[in-house]
Amino acid sequence: MNEFERETPPPSGSAPGPSSGPAGPSNGKVRVTLGTDVTDPAGLPGASLYEDATTERLRQRLRHQLSKRLSERVRAHGSSGQSQWPETERRALAEAVLADAAEEYAREQLTKGGPVVSRDVEQQVVQAVLNEVFGLAGLEPLLRNQDIENININGDRVFVRYADGRRAQLPPVVASDAELTQLIRDLAARSGVEERRFDRGSPGVSFQLPGGERVFAVMAVTARPSVSIRRHRYRTVSLGKLRRLGAIDRDLEAFLGALVRARKNLLVTGGTAIGKTTLLRALAAEIPPWERLVTVEDVLELGLDADAVAHPDVVAMQAREANIEGEGAITQAELVRWALRMSPDRVIVGEVRGPEVIPMCNAMSQGNDGSMATLHASTSRGAFTRLAAYAVQGPERLSVEATNLLVASALDFVVHLDRPRGEPASRVVSSIREVIDADGQQIVSNEVFRPGSDLRAEPGVPLRTETLDALVAAGLDPEALQRLGQWWSP
Repeated sequence: MNEFERETPPPSGSAPGPSSGPAGPSNGKVRVTLGTDVTDPAGLPGASLYEDATTERLRQRLRHQLSKRLSERVRAHGSSGQSQWPETERRALAEAVLADAAEEYAREQLTKGGPVVSRDVEQQVVQAVLNEVFGLAGLEPLLRNQDIENININGDRVFVRYADGRRAQLPPVVASDAELTQLIRDLAARSGVEERRFDRGSPGVSFQLPGGERVFAVMAVTARPSVSIRRHRYRTVSLGKLRRLGAIDRDLEAFLGALVRARKNLLVTGGTAIGKTTLLRALAAEIPPWERLVTVEDVLELGLDADAVAHPDVVAMQAREANIEGEGAITQAELVRWALRMSPDRVIVGEVRGPEVIPMCNAMSQGNDGSMATLHASTSRGAFTRLAAYAVQGPERLSVEATNLLVASALDFVVHLDRPRGEPASRVVSSIREVIDADGQQIVSNEVFRPGSDLRAEPGVPLRTETLDALVAAGLDPEALQRLGQWWSP
Protein backbone atom coordinates (compact mmCIF):
# COMPACT_ATOMS: atom_id res chain seq x y z
CA MET A 1 0.00 0.00 0.00
CA ASN A 2 1.48 3.36 -0.98
CA GLU A 3 0.98 6.56 1.00
CA PHE A 4 -1.83 7.74 -1.27
CA GLU A 5 -3.87 4.65 -0.39
CA ARG A 6 -4.02 5.72 3.22
CA GLU A 7 -6.27 8.60 4.12
CA THR A 8 -4.32 10.99 6.30
CA PRO A 9 -6.61 12.94 8.62
CA PRO A 10 -6.11 16.71 8.68
CA PRO A 11 -4.32 18.13 11.71
CA SER A 12 -6.40 18.71 14.80
CA GLY A 13 -8.14 22.04 14.90
CA SER A 14 -8.38 22.35 11.13
CA ALA A 15 -11.62 22.80 9.29
CA PRO A 16 -13.42 19.56 8.53
CA GLY A 17 -12.35 17.98 5.25
CA PRO A 18 -14.22 15.77 2.85
CA SER A 19 -15.65 12.46 3.87
CA SER A 20 -13.85 9.36 2.70
CA GLY A 21 -16.83 7.94 0.86
CA PRO A 22 -16.05 5.24 -1.69
CA ALA A 23 -15.23 6.25 -5.23
CA GLY A 24 -16.64 4.37 -8.15
CA PRO A 25 -15.11 3.37 -11.47
CA SER A 26 -12.62 5.66 -13.19
CA ASN A 27 -14.54 5.90 -16.47
CA GLY A 28 -15.55 9.53 -16.10
CA LYS A 29 -18.40 8.73 -13.69
CA VAL A 30 -17.76 8.15 -10.03
CA ARG A 31 -19.90 7.16 -7.09
CA VAL A 32 -19.79 9.38 -4.00
CA THR A 33 -21.45 9.19 -0.63
CA LEU A 34 -24.29 11.71 -0.82
CA GLY A 35 -24.66 14.30 1.87
CA THR A 36 -20.91 14.52 2.60
CA ASP A 37 -18.77 17.62 2.26
CA VAL A 38 -17.71 16.37 -1.16
CA THR A 39 -21.12 16.92 -2.72
CA ASP A 40 -22.66 19.21 -0.11
CA PRO A 41 -19.92 21.73 0.70
CA ALA A 42 -21.62 25.08 0.61
CA GLY A 43 -25.10 24.81 1.97
CA LEU A 44 -26.49 22.70 -0.86
CA PRO A 45 -29.46 20.44 -0.20
CA GLY A 46 -28.38 17.26 1.56
CA ALA A 47 -28.75 13.56 0.98
CA SER A 48 -32.53 13.49 1.32
CA LEU A 49 -32.82 15.69 -1.76
CA TYR A 50 -30.22 14.08 -4.01
CA GLU A 51 -31.13 10.50 -3.17
CA ASP A 52 -34.36 11.20 -5.06
CA ALA A 53 -33.79 10.33 -8.72
CA THR A 54 -36.40 12.84 -9.86
CA THR A 55 -34.70 15.79 -8.20
CA GLU A 56 -31.29 14.61 -9.45
CA ARG A 57 -32.62 14.53 -13.03
CA LEU A 58 -33.99 18.02 -12.53
CA ARG A 59 -30.66 19.24 -11.17
CA GLN A 60 -28.76 17.79 -14.14
CA ARG A 61 -31.23 19.34 -16.59
CA LEU A 62 -30.97 22.78 -14.99
CA ARG A 63 -27.19 22.55 -14.74
CA HIS A 64 -26.89 21.64 -18.42
CA GLN A 65 -29.16 24.45 -19.58
CA LEU A 66 -27.39 27.03 -17.44
CA SER A 67 -23.91 25.92 -18.47
CA LYS A 68 -24.92 26.08 -22.12
CA ARG A 69 -26.32 29.62 -21.86
CA LEU A 70 -23.41 30.95 -19.80
CA SER A 71 -20.87 29.46 -22.21
CA GLU A 72 -22.68 31.02 -25.17
CA ARG A 73 -22.63 34.38 -23.42
CA VAL A 74 -18.90 34.13 -22.64
CA ARG A 75 -18.15 33.33 -26.29
CA ALA A 76 -20.30 36.27 -27.40
CA HIS A 77 -18.38 38.61 -25.09
CA GLY A 78 -15.06 37.34 -26.42
CA SER A 79 -16.14 37.69 -30.05
CA SER A 80 -17.27 41.28 -29.51
CA GLY A 81 -14.00 42.24 -27.83
CA GLN A 82 -15.63 42.76 -24.44
CA SER A 83 -13.61 41.41 -21.52
CA GLN A 84 -15.70 42.18 -18.46
CA TRP A 85 -19.08 40.72 -17.60
CA PRO A 86 -20.31 41.95 -14.21
CA GLU A 87 -21.18 39.30 -11.63
CA THR A 88 -24.62 40.86 -11.07
CA GLU A 89 -25.46 40.44 -14.76
CA ARG A 90 -24.24 36.83 -14.76
CA ARG A 91 -26.37 35.95 -11.76
CA ALA A 92 -29.45 37.71 -13.14
CA LEU A 93 -29.12 35.76 -16.38
CA ALA A 94 -28.61 32.52 -14.43
CA GLU A 95 -31.74 33.05 -12.33
CA ALA A 96 -33.83 33.75 -15.45
CA VAL A 97 -32.44 30.71 -17.30
CA LEU A 98 -33.07 28.41 -14.32
CA ALA A 99 -36.63 29.65 -13.84
CA ASP A 100 -37.46 29.03 -17.51
CA ALA A 101 -35.71 25.65 -17.54
CA ALA A 102 -37.52 24.47 -14.39
CA GLU A 103 -40.89 25.48 -15.83
CA GLU A 104 -40.12 23.76 -19.15
CA TYR A 105 -39.06 20.57 -17.35
CA ALA A 106 -42.26 20.54 -15.29
CA ARG A 107 -44.40 20.92 -18.44
CA GLU A 108 -42.55 18.06 -20.13
CA GLN A 109 -43.05 15.79 -17.13
CA LEU A 110 -46.77 16.60 -16.94
CA THR A 111 -47.22 16.00 -20.67
CA LYS A 112 -45.70 12.53 -20.54
CA GLY A 113 -47.11 11.67 -17.11
CA GLY A 114 -43.74 11.64 -15.37
CA PRO A 115 -43.06 12.54 -11.71
CA VAL A 116 -42.99 16.24 -10.82
CA VAL A 117 -41.26 17.70 -7.78
CA SER A 118 -43.01 20.10 -5.43
CA ARG A 119 -42.52 23.84 -5.76
CA ASP A 120 -40.42 23.93 -2.58
CA VAL A 121 -38.09 21.19 -3.81
CA GLU A 122 -37.82 22.87 -7.20
CA GLN A 123 -36.66 26.08 -5.53
CA GLN A 124 -34.15 24.10 -3.48
CA VAL A 125 -32.72 22.58 -6.65
CA VAL A 126 -32.55 25.98 -8.36
CA GLN A 127 -30.68 27.40 -5.38
CA ALA A 128 -28.37 24.39 -5.31
CA VAL A 129 -27.42 24.92 -8.95
CA LEU A 130 -26.83 28.62 -8.33
CA ASN A 131 -24.54 27.70 -5.44
CA GLU A 132 -22.66 25.24 -7.63
CA VAL A 133 -22.11 27.80 -10.38
CA PHE A 134 -21.45 30.88 -8.26
CA GLY A 135 -19.76 29.12 -5.35
CA LEU A 136 -16.81 26.73 -5.20
CA ALA A 137 -18.88 23.53 -5.04
CA GLY A 138 -16.87 20.49 -3.89
CA LEU A 139 -13.67 22.53 -3.62
CA GLU A 140 -15.11 24.54 -0.73
CA PRO A 141 -14.20 22.19 2.16
CA LEU A 142 -10.65 21.74 0.86
CA LEU A 143 -10.13 25.49 0.54
CA ARG A 144 -11.57 26.04 4.02
CA ASN A 145 -8.86 23.83 5.49
CA GLN A 146 -6.00 26.24 6.13
CA ASP A 147 -3.55 23.36 6.62
CA ILE A 148 -3.88 22.27 2.99
CA GLU A 149 -1.26 23.91 0.79
CA ASN A 150 -1.65 22.28 -2.64
CA ILE A 151 -4.56 20.47 -4.30
CA ASN A 152 -4.12 18.29 -7.40
CA ILE A 153 -7.10 16.69 -9.13
CA ASN A 154 -6.99 14.08 -11.90
CA GLY A 155 -10.60 13.31 -12.72
CA ASP A 156 -12.02 11.65 -9.60
CA ARG A 157 -8.61 11.37 -7.88
CA VAL A 158 -7.90 14.17 -5.44
CA PHE A 159 -4.47 14.58 -3.84
CA VAL A 160 -3.55 17.21 -1.26
CA ARG A 161 -0.33 18.28 0.38
CA TYR A 162 -0.47 19.75 3.86
CA ALA A 163 1.75 22.56 5.12
CA ASP A 164 3.71 20.11 7.29
CA GLY A 165 4.69 18.05 4.23
CA ARG A 166 2.14 15.23 4.61
CA ARG A 167 0.25 14.06 1.53
CA ALA A 168 -3.12 12.37 1.28
CA GLN A 169 -5.66 11.17 -1.25
CA LEU A 170 -9.21 12.41 -0.60
CA PRO A 171 -12.61 11.58 -2.12
CA PRO A 172 -13.81 13.17 -5.39
CA VAL A 173 -15.03 16.77 -5.39
CA VAL A 174 -17.58 16.25 -8.19
CA ALA A 175 -19.62 13.38 -9.57
CA SER A 176 -18.04 13.12 -13.04
CA ASP A 177 -15.31 14.39 -15.34
CA ALA A 178 -17.89 16.52 -17.15
CA GLU A 179 -18.87 18.24 -13.91
CA LEU A 180 -15.21 18.88 -13.05
CA THR A 181 -14.69 20.50 -16.44
CA GLN A 182 -17.82 22.59 -16.02
CA LEU A 183 -16.84 23.66 -12.50
CA ILE A 184 -13.48 24.96 -13.75
CA ARG A 185 -15.17 26.62 -16.71
CA ASP A 186 -17.58 28.42 -14.39
CA LEU A 187 -14.83 29.53 -12.01
CA ALA A 188 -12.58 30.71 -14.85
CA ALA A 189 -15.41 32.62 -16.50
CA ARG A 190 -15.82 34.89 -13.50
CA SER A 191 -12.22 35.18 -12.33
CA GLY A 192 -9.99 38.25 -12.26
CA VAL A 193 -10.73 41.23 -14.45
CA GLU A 194 -11.83 39.21 -17.46
CA GLU A 195 -13.42 35.90 -18.39
CA ARG A 196 -11.07 33.07 -19.34
CA ARG A 197 -12.21 30.30 -21.67
CA PHE A 198 -11.87 26.60 -20.91
CA ASP A 199 -12.93 24.37 -23.81
CA ARG A 200 -11.45 22.23 -26.59
CA GLY A 201 -10.34 25.37 -28.41
CA SER A 202 -8.62 26.67 -25.28
CA PRO A 203 -7.80 23.51 -23.26
CA GLY A 204 -5.55 25.16 -20.66
CA VAL A 205 -6.57 27.93 -18.28
CA SER A 206 -4.88 29.76 -15.42
CA PHE A 207 -6.74 32.04 -13.01
CA GLN A 208 -7.11 33.13 -9.41
CA LEU A 209 -9.91 32.20 -7.02
CA PRO A 210 -11.56 34.85 -4.81
CA GLY A 211 -9.42 33.74 -1.86
CA GLY A 212 -6.21 34.26 -3.81
CA GLU A 213 -5.56 30.61 -4.67
CA ARG A 214 -3.93 30.06 -8.06
CA VAL A 215 -5.58 27.52 -10.37
CA PHE A 216 -4.27 25.85 -13.51
CA ALA A 217 -6.48 23.35 -15.33
CA VAL A 218 -6.17 21.36 -18.54
CA MET A 219 -8.64 19.28 -20.57
CA ALA A 220 -8.92 17.64 -24.02
CA VAL A 221 -5.16 17.07 -24.31
CA THR A 222 -5.18 14.83 -21.22
CA ALA A 223 -6.99 11.53 -20.69
CA ARG A 224 -9.04 13.19 -17.95
CA PRO A 225 -9.42 16.81 -16.83
CA SER A 226 -6.63 17.82 -14.45
CA VAL A 227 -6.57 20.69 -11.96
CA SER A 228 -3.74 22.08 -9.83
CA ILE A 229 -4.49 24.60 -7.08
CA ARG A 230 -1.73 26.40 -5.22
CA ARG A 231 -2.64 28.48 -2.22
CA HIS A 232 -0.68 31.27 -0.59
CA ARG A 233 -1.03 30.81 3.14
CA TYR A 234 0.48 34.22 3.84
CA ARG A 235 -1.29 36.92 1.85
CA THR A 236 0.04 39.66 4.11
CA VAL A 237 3.61 39.01 5.15
CA SER A 238 6.72 40.86 6.28
CA LEU A 239 10.38 39.99 6.61
CA GLY A 240 9.81 39.78 10.35
CA LYS A 241 7.11 37.18 9.76
CA LEU A 242 9.48 35.15 7.57
CA ARG A 243 12.09 35.32 10.34
CA ARG A 244 9.58 33.96 12.85
CA LEU A 245 8.75 31.18 10.40
CA GLY A 246 12.43 30.28 10.15
CA ALA A 247 12.95 31.25 6.49
CA ILE A 248 15.60 33.84 7.39
CA ASP A 249 17.51 34.86 10.51
CA ARG A 250 17.72 38.31 12.09
CA ASP A 251 20.81 39.30 10.10
CA LEU A 252 19.23 38.30 6.80
CA GLU A 253 16.09 40.21 7.75
CA ALA A 254 18.17 43.35 8.26
CA PHE A 255 20.16 42.75 5.08
CA LEU A 256 17.14 42.17 2.82
CA GLY A 257 15.32 45.17 4.26
CA ALA A 258 18.35 47.35 3.53
CA LEU A 259 18.45 46.09 -0.07
CA VAL A 260 14.89 47.30 -0.61
CA ARG A 261 15.42 50.65 1.11
CA ALA A 262 18.65 51.19 -0.87
CA ARG A 263 16.58 50.67 -4.04
CA LYS A 264 18.54 47.67 -5.27
CA ASN A 265 16.98 45.75 -8.17
CA LEU A 266 16.16 42.23 -6.96
CA LEU A 267 15.37 38.90 -8.60
CA VAL A 268 13.85 36.19 -6.36
CA THR A 269 14.53 32.67 -7.64
CA GLY A 270 13.73 29.09 -6.66
CA GLY A 271 11.78 26.02 -7.68
CA THR A 272 8.04 25.50 -8.00
CA ALA A 273 5.94 26.27 -4.90
CA ILE A 274 9.04 27.31 -2.94
CA GLY A 275 7.61 30.64 -1.74
CA LYS A 276 8.93 33.14 -4.29
CA THR A 277 5.72 35.17 -4.34
CA THR A 278 5.57 35.17 -0.54
CA LEU A 279 9.13 36.50 -0.30
CA LEU A 280 8.33 39.10 -2.96
CA ARG A 281 5.39 40.29 -0.85
CA ALA A 282 7.63 40.49 2.22
CA LEU A 283 10.22 42.53 0.33
CA ALA A 284 7.50 44.83 -1.00
CA ALA A 285 6.34 45.42 2.57
CA GLU A 286 9.61 47.33 3.08
CA ILE A 287 8.70 49.84 0.34
CA PRO A 288 7.54 53.21 1.74
CA PRO A 289 3.79 53.84 1.32
CA TRP A 290 4.24 57.02 -0.72
CA GLU A 291 5.90 55.20 -3.63
CA ARG A 292 3.91 54.43 -6.78
CA LEU A 293 4.05 50.74 -7.72
CA VAL A 294 3.03 49.03 -10.96
CA THR A 295 2.75 45.24 -10.82
CA VAL A 296 2.63 43.00 -13.90
CA GLU A 297 1.44 39.39 -13.68
CA ASP A 298 0.19 36.60 -15.87
CA VAL A 299 -2.50 35.96 -13.25
CA LEU A 300 -3.20 38.48 -10.49
CA GLU A 301 -1.58 36.99 -7.42
CA LEU A 302 0.57 39.49 -5.50
CA GLY A 303 -2.35 41.50 -4.15
CA LEU A 304 -0.29 44.56 -3.16
CA ASP A 305 -3.22 46.76 -4.18
CA ALA A 306 -5.42 45.11 -1.54
CA ASP A 307 -3.73 47.00 1.33
CA ALA A 308 -4.54 50.68 0.83
CA VAL A 309 -2.59 51.60 3.97
CA ALA A 310 0.71 49.90 3.15
CA HIS A 311 0.52 50.61 -0.59
CA PRO A 312 -2.14 53.19 -1.48
CA ASP A 313 -0.79 53.89 -4.99
CA VAL A 314 -0.65 50.56 -6.84
CA VAL A 315 -1.62 49.68 -10.41
CA ALA A 316 -2.06 45.91 -10.76
CA MET A 317 -2.00 44.68 -14.38
CA GLN A 318 -2.78 41.21 -15.68
CA ALA A 319 -1.92 39.72 -19.08
CA ARG A 320 -4.88 38.96 -21.32
CA GLU A 321 -5.46 35.92 -23.48
CA ALA A 322 -6.68 36.13 -27.06
CA ASN A 323 -10.40 35.93 -27.76
CA ILE A 324 -12.04 33.14 -29.73
CA GLU A 325 -10.84 34.72 -33.00
CA GLY A 326 -7.26 34.73 -31.73
CA GLU A 327 -7.20 38.49 -31.26
CA GLY A 328 -6.85 40.86 -28.32
CA ALA A 329 -3.99 39.14 -26.47
CA ILE A 330 -1.86 41.40 -24.27
CA THR A 331 1.41 39.89 -23.08
CA GLN A 332 3.41 40.58 -19.95
CA ALA A 333 6.14 42.07 -22.14
CA GLU A 334 3.69 44.63 -23.49
CA LEU A 335 2.37 45.39 -20.01
CA VAL A 336 5.90 46.04 -18.71
CA ARG A 337 6.39 48.54 -21.54
CA TRP A 338 3.09 50.18 -20.60
CA ALA A 339 4.19 50.28 -16.98
CA LEU A 340 7.18 52.44 -17.88
CA ARG A 341 4.77 55.13 -19.16
CA MET A 342 2.81 55.23 -15.89
CA SER A 343 5.36 57.15 -13.78
CA PRO A 344 6.19 54.22 -11.49
CA ASP A 345 8.69 54.44 -8.66
CA ARG A 346 9.12 50.67 -8.96
CA VAL A 347 7.94 47.99 -11.37
CA ILE A 348 7.28 44.53 -9.94
CA VAL A 349 6.91 41.55 -12.28
CA GLY A 350 5.21 38.62 -10.58
CA GLU A 351 7.06 35.98 -12.59
CA VAL A 352 9.43 36.31 -15.54
CA ARG A 353 8.80 33.45 -17.94
CA GLY A 354 9.48 34.83 -21.42
CA PRO A 355 10.53 37.82 -23.51
CA GLU A 356 9.29 40.27 -20.87
CA VAL A 357 12.79 39.91 -19.41
CA ILE A 358 14.04 42.58 -21.83
CA PRO A 359 11.54 45.36 -20.96
CA MET A 360 11.91 44.36 -17.29
CA CYS A 361 15.67 44.90 -17.43
CA ASN A 362 15.09 48.15 -19.29
CA ALA A 363 12.78 49.25 -16.46
CA MET A 364 15.42 48.39 -13.87
CA SER A 365 18.18 50.25 -15.72
CA GLN A 366 16.23 53.34 -16.78
CA GLY A 367 15.46 55.04 -13.50
CA ASN A 368 13.07 52.59 -11.84
CA ASP A 369 15.60 51.46 -9.25
CA GLY A 370 14.27 49.13 -6.60
CA SER A 371 12.22 47.05 -9.03
CA MET A 372 11.70 43.33 -8.40
CA ALA A 373 10.69 40.10 -10.10
CA THR A 374 10.66 36.33 -9.58
CA LEU A 375 12.05 33.56 -11.78
CA HIS A 376 12.05 29.75 -11.76
CA ALA A 377 15.65 28.58 -11.37
CA SER A 378 17.36 25.75 -9.50
CA THR A 379 20.30 27.88 -8.30
CA SER A 380 21.12 31.55 -7.96
CA ARG A 381 23.78 31.24 -10.68
CA GLY A 382 21.40 29.30 -12.93
CA ALA A 383 19.13 32.35 -13.03
CA PHE A 384 21.49 34.06 -15.47
CA THR A 385 21.25 31.21 -17.98
CA ARG A 386 17.46 31.24 -17.69
CA LEU A 387 17.33 35.01 -18.30
CA ALA A 388 19.43 34.63 -21.45
CA ALA A 389 17.19 31.81 -22.70
CA TYR A 390 14.10 33.98 -22.23
CA ALA A 391 15.68 37.04 -23.85
CA VAL A 392 16.40 35.20 -27.10
CA GLN A 393 12.65 34.45 -27.40
CA GLY A 394 11.79 38.14 -27.75
CA PRO A 395 11.46 40.08 -31.00
CA GLU A 396 14.81 41.73 -30.29
CA ARG A 397 16.56 38.31 -30.53
CA LEU A 398 19.39 39.45 -28.29
CA SER A 399 22.55 37.40 -28.25
CA VAL A 400 23.83 35.93 -24.99
CA GLU A 401 26.53 38.60 -24.84
CA ALA A 402 24.04 41.44 -25.33
CA THR A 403 21.64 39.92 -22.81
CA ASN A 404 24.38 39.60 -20.20
CA LEU A 405 25.34 43.25 -20.66
CA LEU A 406 21.71 44.24 -20.19
CA VAL A 407 21.24 42.01 -17.13
CA ALA A 408 24.47 43.20 -15.51
CA SER A 409 23.46 46.83 -15.97
CA ALA A 410 19.97 46.23 -14.57
CA LEU A 411 20.13 43.60 -11.84
CA ASP A 412 21.82 44.11 -8.47
CA PHE A 413 21.04 40.95 -6.46
CA VAL A 414 19.61 37.46 -6.90
CA VAL A 415 17.93 36.01 -3.80
CA HIS A 416 17.47 32.23 -3.98
CA LEU A 417 15.07 30.03 -1.99
CA ASP A 418 15.46 26.32 -1.26
CA ARG A 419 14.25 23.61 1.13
CA PRO A 420 16.65 22.89 4.00
CA ARG A 421 18.02 19.35 4.22
CA GLY A 422 15.81 17.07 6.28
CA GLU A 423 12.95 19.61 6.41
CA PRO A 424 10.83 19.12 3.28
CA ALA A 425 8.01 21.32 4.60
CA SER A 426 10.28 24.34 5.20
CA ARG A 427 11.62 27.03 2.89
CA VAL A 428 14.69 29.14 3.51
CA VAL A 429 16.80 31.74 1.78
CA SER A 430 19.88 29.73 0.79
CA SER A 431 21.88 32.05 -1.47
CA ILE A 432 22.22 35.75 -2.27
CA ARG A 433 24.35 36.74 -5.22
CA GLU A 434 25.58 40.27 -6.01
CA VAL A 435 25.79 41.02 -9.73
CA ILE A 436 29.11 42.65 -10.60
CA ASP A 437 29.57 42.79 -14.38
CA ALA A 438 29.27 40.90 -17.67
CA ASP A 439 32.17 39.15 -19.38
CA GLY A 440 31.11 37.83 -22.78
CA GLN A 441 28.92 34.79 -22.22
CA GLN A 442 29.23 34.96 -18.44
CA ILE A 443 27.70 37.14 -15.73
CA VAL A 444 30.29 38.01 -13.10
CA SER A 445 28.79 37.78 -9.60
CA ASN A 446 29.75 37.23 -5.97
CA GLU A 447 27.81 34.85 -3.72
CA VAL A 448 27.65 37.08 -0.64
CA PHE A 449 25.45 34.51 1.13
CA ARG A 450 26.01 30.87 0.22
CA PRO A 451 24.26 27.63 1.21
CA GLY A 452 25.52 26.12 4.45
CA SER A 453 25.55 22.43 5.30
CA ASP A 454 21.77 22.47 5.78
CA LEU A 455 21.27 24.82 2.77
CA ARG A 456 20.48 27.82 4.99
CA ALA A 457 22.33 30.94 3.88
CA GLU A 458 25.54 31.86 5.66
CA PRO A 459 28.04 34.68 4.92
CA GLY A 460 30.13 34.17 1.79
CA VAL A 461 32.17 36.59 -0.32
CA PRO A 462 32.29 40.12 1.14
CA LEU A 463 30.20 42.85 -0.44
CA ARG A 464 31.84 45.49 -2.56
CA THR A 465 32.71 48.61 -0.56
CA GLU A 466 30.34 50.87 -2.49
CA THR A 467 27.47 48.43 -1.98
CA LEU A 468 28.22 48.15 1.73
CA ASP A 469 28.26 51.93 2.07
CA ALA A 470 24.89 52.17 0.29
CA LEU A 471 23.29 49.60 2.60
CA VAL A 472 24.61 51.30 5.74
CA ALA A 473 23.25 54.60 4.42
CA ALA A 474 19.89 52.83 3.96
CA GLY A 475 19.84 51.83 7.63
CA LEU A 476 21.69 48.52 7.82
CA ASP A 477 22.85 48.18 11.43
CA PRO A 478 26.67 47.95 11.73
CA GLU A 479 26.16 45.47 14.60
CA ALA A 480 24.55 43.08 12.14
CA LEU A 481 27.56 43.49 9.89
CA GLN A 482 29.93 42.72 12.76
CA ARG A 483 28.12 39.43 13.30
CA LEU A 484 28.80 38.63 9.65
CA GLY A 485 32.54 38.44 10.35
CA GLN A 486 34.84 39.31 7.49
CA TRP A 487 32.33 41.69 5.93
CA TRP A 488 32.90 44.47 8.43
CA SER A 489 35.81 45.99 10.26
CA PRO A 490 34.98 49.09 12.38
